[in-house]
Amino acid sequence: MKKIMIIDGGPRKNFNTASMLQKFAEGAMSVGNEIEVKTVRLYNLDYKGCMSCMACKIKGRASNVCTFKDALTPILEEIAQADGLVLGSPIYFGQITGQMQAFLERLAFPWLSYNDYSMTAPKKMPVVLMETMNGLPDNNNSQGYGPMEYCITNALGEPEHINAYNTYQVKSYDRFELAGFSEEAKRQWRDEHWEEDLQKAYDAGKRMAEKMA
Repeated sequence: MKKIMIIDGGPRKNFNTASMLQKFAEGAMSVGNEIEVKTVRLYNLDYKGCMSCMACKIKGRASNVCTFKDALTPILEEIAQADGLVLGSPIYFGQITGQMQAFLERLAFPWLSYNDYSMTAPKKMPVVLMETMNGLPDNNNSQGYGPMEYCITNALGEPEHINAYNTYQVKSYDRFELAGFSEEAKRQWRDEHWEEDLQKAYDAGKRMAEKMA
């Protein structure tokens, strides 16, 4: 049995990021019963970013999995044994959410050796980095996963990117002070692209699972 861990860094359970990740999961599970997919919603967990306790760097007991104990600990242990990893986050102020950043600190810092500055995860695995954002493909301020992508690439392997642009921010623009956006233009973009975005996520899930089957 192969296992894919999906980490949802978005705050809303049924909106853009969650929908894209759900489609990824459906694509992966379509390959067969030998693929297990587990989705973790970071906003449901009580955890912190790196505590700088340096427990992962103690001589003779160094670990490439964070040992600080909180709700994130078992998730990090599961990822260490998984066969694929998917990270999804909306883009706020050009960056992934604070919850995703805190998660990545805990995931990646134990990989880093201060002896030779190498990055070593428990195992290599395919990775997908997913972003949903308000910006357009040729006009957005997303910095994506930033320096953490470097860590992921060096420790796990080159990630695949799946992005959804110009996403709906709310279900009804009439209820909110959002005069800088045209709901009509948003709706038109969504009608033309959203199903394609979901299909991209589904196909990416299927591709990852097929490589494992």
